[in-house]
Amino acid sequence: MSGPKVVLVVEDDPVLGPALVQRLRLEGFRPRLAVTGAEALREAAALRPDAVLSDIRLPDMSGEAVYLRLVADLGALPAVFMTAFSEVAQAVRLVRAGARDYLTKPVDVDRLVEALGAAMADIPAAQRIKAPGPSLGVSAAMQEVEALMRKAARVDAPVVFTGETGVGKEVAARFLHAVSARAEEPFVALNCAAIARELAESTLFGHERGAFTGAVARQAGVVERAGMGTLLLDEIAELSLDLQAKLLRLVQERSFLPLGAAAERPFAARLVCATHADLAARVRAGSFREDLYYRLHVIPVEVPPLRRRVEDLPWLAERLLAEAVARFDLGARRLAPAALASLADHDWPGNVRELRNRIERAVALAESEEIGVADLFPERRLDEGAGPAGATRLGVAIDGATRDAITDALQRVGGNRAEAARRLGISRTTLWKRMRELGMAAD
Repeated sequence: MSGPKVVLVVEDDPVLGPALVQRLRLEGFRPRLAVTGAEALREAAALRPDAVLSDIRLPDMSGEAVYLRLVADLGALPAVFMTAFSEVAQAVRLVRAGARDYLTKPVDVDRLVEALGAAMADIPAAQRIKAPGPSLGVSAAMQEVEALMRKAARVDAPVVFTGETGVGKEVAARFLHAVSARAEEPFVALNCAAIARELAESTLFGHERGAFTGAVARQAGVVERAGMGTLLLDEIAELSLDLQAKLLRLVQERSFLPLGAAAERPFAARLVCATHADLAARVRAGSFREDLYYRLHVIPVEVPPLRRRVEDLPWLAERLLAEAVARFDLGARRLAPAALASLADHDWPGNVRELRNRIERAVALAESEEIGVADLFPERRLDEGAGPAGATRLGVAIDGATRDAITDALQRVGGNRAEAARRLGISRTTLWKRMRELGMAAD
C-alpha cells in the first residue's frame, strides 16, 4: 500500500511557506519545504516528489527555471504555481510547458489543495517518471517541431531542416536521432561549407590507401562512420554539383564508392540535411540538382527563428546558463528577473547561437552572482547617454572599443549602416547617434 503523496513546497515567505506545509500535512500529504530554487532541486533529487507547489519568484532563481529543470530530470511532473498579478504571463508559459495550474496571490488555500489533487490525478506516478520533458522548447512553435520529429522518427525517410543561421537545426537533428530506433548508434555531422573542395569527396565517402598522393592509409568517410546511425549533412546547399550527383546515388542506391575502391559498399545510416539557404531558389538558379532536391525533400522541417518563439527565451537562457557555469567553473550565477524580462526586447538576429554567446560572455565577465541586463546587453549602455564621454580613463577605453566595433562592423558590410546596426545588436538610430558622439558621422 502506497504512503502519503510527497509534495515539494517551494516558497521563501517565512509565514506562507510553513502555513502551506501545515495545511498539506492535515490534508494527508507529505510536504517538504524548500526556501530557494537550489534547495528545491536538491530535495527533488532525493525525494522524487509526486507534485510541486511553487512560488514563481524565488531568491536565487525563478520558479520557472526550477520547474523546467525538474521536468528535465523527472519527466512530466504535476505542478501548481503561486504568482503575483504582474507574473501571470510567466505563469501562462509554465502551463504551456506542462504545469497544471497557477493561482494568484493572496492564495485561496482551499482552491490550492483542490488544484493540487486534480494535478496528481491527471498524471499517474508511473507515467510521470517515464514521460520525457520538453526537449526543443516550451513554445507552441517548437512543440510542433518536436511533435513532427517524433512522427518522422518512426520512418527512415530523408529530412531537410531549414531555418536561419543559429536557430538550432543541428539540435533538432540530434533530437530526431535521440527519439528514433537508431538512438544507440552513431550521430555524425558534417558541415559541407567548411570542407576544402579538393577534400570533399574523400571526407564524404572515404578513400583507400594509395587512392591519391598522400593517401598513405585507408580512411573512412562520414558516410561509413555513421554506420547504422544518423548522418547529418549541414549546409547541404554548398555541395558542388559533381558531389551532388554522387550524393544522389547514395540516396537512390543506398551504396557508395570510396576513392580508389574496387567495389561499392552499403550505406545503412539515416540521412538528414540542413541549410539556411532556399533550396528551391537554388534549383531554379541551376546550382542545386532538381532530382536531388526531390529525393531529399521528403520531410521538410522549418526551425523557426528565436524572435518568433519568445516563450523559449527564459527556458533556453536557464539551460545555457547552467551549461556555461559548469564549463567555466566560476561559481554560481543566476539571471536577475530584469535580465530575463529584457530578453524579449531583443530581435535576436543571431538566434540561439547569439543567446549562447551573450550568456557565456555574461557568465565570464559578470562581477557578481546575479547577471543583470547590462551583463547581457552591454551595448545598451550606448542608449543611456549618462555621464560625460571620455571623462575618465574607463570612458576613453569604452569609447575606443565602441569606435573599433563600429568601424569593424561597417567594413564587414561595405558601409551598410542598417546591416552594421543589426550585427551590433542595436538600432540604426542608436548607431547613428553613437557615431555622431564619436565624431565618426562624417566618415
